[in-house]
Amino acid sequence: MTAMDPMDRQTVAREAQRTLERLWPRLSQAFADQDPTLWDEFAGRLRTHFPALFERLVALYGHHYDFFYHLEQLLVEAGQAWFTRDPALRALDRQRQADPRWFQSEKMLGAVYYVDLFAGDLQGLRKKIPYLQELGVTYLHLMPLFQAPQPENDGGYAISDYRQVDPRLGTMADLQALATELRAANISLCLDFVFNHTSDEHPWALRAQAGDPEFQAFYFIFPDRTLPDQYERHLREIFPDEHPGAFTYRPEMNAWVWTTFHTYQWDLNYSNPQVFRAMAGEMLFLANVGTEILRLDALAFTWKELGTSCENLPKAHTLIQAFSILARIAAPSLLFKSEAIVHPDEVVKYIRPDECQLSYNPLLMALLWNSLATREVRLLRHAMSYRFRIPDECAWVNYVRCHDDIGWTFDDGDAAALGINGYDHRRFLNAFYTGRFPGSFARGLPFQENPRTGDARISGTLASLAGLERALHLGDPAEIDLAIRRILLLHAVILAIGGIPLIYLGDEIGLLNDYRFREDPAKADDTRWVHRPAMDWEKAERRRDPNTVEGRIYQGLQKLVQVRKATPALAGHAMEVVDMGNDHVFAFVRANEHGRLLAIHNFTENPQPLPSNGIRLHGLGYHFRDLVTGLPLELATDGELTLEPYQILWLVPQADGESAS
Repeated sequence: MTAMDPMDRQTVAREAQRTLERLWPRLSQAFADQDPTLWDEFAGRLRTHFPALFERLVALYGHHYDFFYHLEQLLVEAGQAWFTRDPALRALDRQRQADPRWFQSEKMLGAVYYVDLFAGDLQGLRKKIPYLQELGVTYLHLMPLFQAPQPENDGGYAISDYRQVDPRLGTMADLQALATELRAANISLCLDFVFNHTSDEHPWALRAQAGDPEFQAFYFIFPDRTLPDQYERHLREIFPDEHPGAFTYRPEMNAWVWTTFHTYQWDLNYSNPQVFRAMAGEMLFLANVGTEILRLDALAFTWKELGTSCENLPKAHTLIQAFSILARIAAPSLLFKSEAIVHPDEVVKYIRPDECQLSYNPLLMALLWNSLATREVRLLRHAMSYRFRIPDECAWVNYVRCHDDIGWTFDDGDAAALGINGYDHRRFLNAFYTGRFPGSFARGLPFQENPRTGDARISGTLASLAGLERALHLGDPAEIDLAIRRILLLHAVILAIGGIPLIYLGDEIGLLNDYRFREDPAKADDTRWVHRPAMDWEKAERRRDPNTVEGRIYQGLQKLVQVRKATPALAGHAMEVVDMGNDHVFAFVRANEHGRLLAIHNFTENPQPLPSNGIRLHGLGYHFRDLVTGLPLELATDGELTLEPYQILWLVPQADGESAS
């Protein structure tokens, strides 16, 4: 949060205590008819967390004349959320408070997909829970499923009503029933909290368009270009092809509206305490539906200040911390997941026990693809050696790809330290993954390509980017084998490196790019739809046949998942990158009180030698068992071990004479 002088912090703490004592009689009266046991739970958490919440809210809104009114109303609304919370969710709260690091278990496995593309609707998804259990999923992120404008809605990220499901997918009752069934299957539901903006069809925006000044204050609306021009001197354009700058003219109001992303997405004005209260209500509503994890969308953009870039500002962190602390009071089991696709130095700032307990790891994703293209792990090894560290109470969410594009978010300073020019290297990666580079195995599409600067991001499914699409087109069994090995290699890293591995559903059976998005006018200009194919259940039926491509990928991945879940040394997120003396091989050590594992990954299609001494040094011995194959590995005193193309080794030390079975 914003830095505060120690004396000021003491003053705020004293004022927090006095404020709570003044509010206590009114809060007690407001909930006098509630179960005393539930009141005692709520009151205990409120007393514990109120000083921290008060400090954040004072930093954001203390200068408002009606600050204490909004504060009291916020606490009453938090209490109402707690007392109306389902008893099963309150039981989950208690369970998670007793085991706050539950998400760091080696048994965790995430999956993500769109409801309609995976199962048609929410009722259909309930029928697919056994499939998720078979794969080993314990955390399911469903892409935005709320009411949104049609046909254009940014893949659901323009929300018209946070309390209504898209009618094509079902109802809120269907969502609540799904959350209950998922919880019974030991699968935590994750939904998006799109809190930077609403769609222009949201009731708040409609009332603003109708001239209601209360709701016009929910957004950034300007009568002329004076302030927008001043802001834009420091802002970057996110989607310049759609609209230049960050503002959109709305003729029905004769005004300019702040629209960072798309013209139909209106940025919320969090300098207004009423907006915080309103969005806190939406957050707690989603928690009470049964959501256990909220992905905070576009969190870097939430706070605006004139004369700044309006990205990653200190008060954006203060804002998120206020939401997070409020959740500790009213829905203690709720976790936040950061979606900050920004510079690595900024990504890590959002990861704190009182802010975002989980965070996507976009740097790891980008550098895995970088290593696959270059066949070198130097940049991956260098960056992960120090950029992987986060607080012990938190965890990375590691993924190979997601619904969005792949951007090359590595730090240019990291690259320069290795003699790599960041600008030129990004151009190479774009050429490689769009198949323009000679010899490339990838078949991706550029996203938001700028012909003038060469800047772009990459769209494509895992299988198509890893060479399977090209290999199948060629009908080359050797190339198919290499592509499958690449797919399993990337998954092996995210399964072992520490944190929660997240699989984009369909990747487990090797779904390819779907170019039919070009036929839909609402999607034709957004190449990201190429890697959002509908789940092919006919292909999924072949997952049990080891003689099919689908079976080879699925069974290989399932074996890795099963090994992960049976290896307590993979719990937590502590990880040490090690240099094995070969720049084509990425290796790291996972160690905790339960054991030690040395993970080794060959990022090339060629055999790679490894000195035995390096394995002995980092693996602590001469005798190992490879958990991937289940076979023993004995090291010679001298000499070297040869890795097969794209081979994965997960080595655990064995004592002399210990069985490797």
